[in-house]
Amino acid sequence: MRVGILSVQVPFVRGGAEEHARSLCEAIRASGAEAEIITIPFKWYPPAVFADQILASQLIDVEESCGKRIDRVIGLKFPAYLIPHPNKVLWILHQHRSAYDLWEKPYGDLHHYADGHHAARLIMDADRTLIPKARRIYANSRNVADRLRRYCDIESKALYHPPPYADRYDCNEVEDFFLVPGRINSLKRQDLVLQALKLTRSPIRVVFIGSADEACYADTVRRTIGRLAPGRADWLGEVSLADKLRLFGSCLGIIVPTLDEDYGYVTLEAMLSSKPVITCSDSGGPLEFVVNGETGTICEPDAASLARAMDELWADRNHARQLGRAGRAGYEKMNLSWAQVVDTLLS
Repeated sequence: MRVGILSVQVPFVRGGAEEHARSLCEAIRASGAEAEIITIPFKWYPPAVFADQILASQLIDVEESCGKRIDRVIGLKFPAYLIPHPNKVLWILHQHRSAYDLWEKPYGDLHHYADGHHAARLIMDADRTLIPKARRIYANSRNVADRLRRYCDIESKALYHPPPYADRYDCNEVEDFFLVPGRINSLKRQDLVLQALKLTRSPIRVVFIGSADEACYADTVRRTIGRLAPGRADWLGEVSLADKLRLFGSCLGIIVPTLDEDYGYVTLEAMLSSKPVITCSDSGGPLEFVVNGETGTICEPDAASLARAMDELWADRNHARQLGRAGRAGYEKMNLSWAQVVDTLLS
């Protein structure tokens, strides 16, 4: 069986979506099938590009390559998941959120353009018309499935999967810092953590890791860190896998303050590392895994609430350790596996 994985690539940007496609490709190959990631370049500005990208996706032929049939395609991201194929299954990571839940929100951009409304309508019409043509539709979380139902009246099933390198996470001797992993952008709300840090009663230290994909926002984060007392916050940028595993294993806990995350590897990586998670009541995907008071803390999305949650875990290390162990046990109970994902997508 030959399988094509349909996704997009923003040139010079790499994150969870790229890791997701890579892991899926490796899992399909491990099952004995042939697999290839088929990407198309993606640009989201100006809004006029969407008409071209939707049309281009419809014109791409992935039914065969070099005279050999491609038996199944799996669509992951807009607009690649619109590419036609008679045997297509969708596993949607997210739709183009600026046309949906981020419309007229501070974190969206499409509504700022004069022709943004027209572009949003094109995106919605394409999704509503073309997504149902797939044989089956899955979402990578209940949160993404709920958005698909709410905005497009399309039903899908949540299909969970392990994070990359799941077998390499472990708990080490705890050091005095909280870890905030993830790309540096406004949706990840690193600024909220820095605001909270100013309100904490304890001399809490926070370490940020992740590459920056919003230059202006990253500059704001750097300036804010620079104004804090020495030793309170560090941004290490993009780190190696070995360093990432070490930081996850040795931190006191993981802070995940993101706004309406689609899925979020970070939460699962924290559970694998036996670390408690501090997240927010509007953080989306992490709420599908964090149990408040049992595996972490769910606080309101404001600096004061986040500061209290940080202070509580900093002061009570035994409680933090208990939450982390419960998180690891909770992960094990979910029985997440790529083999099960592949069986579902290829059946």
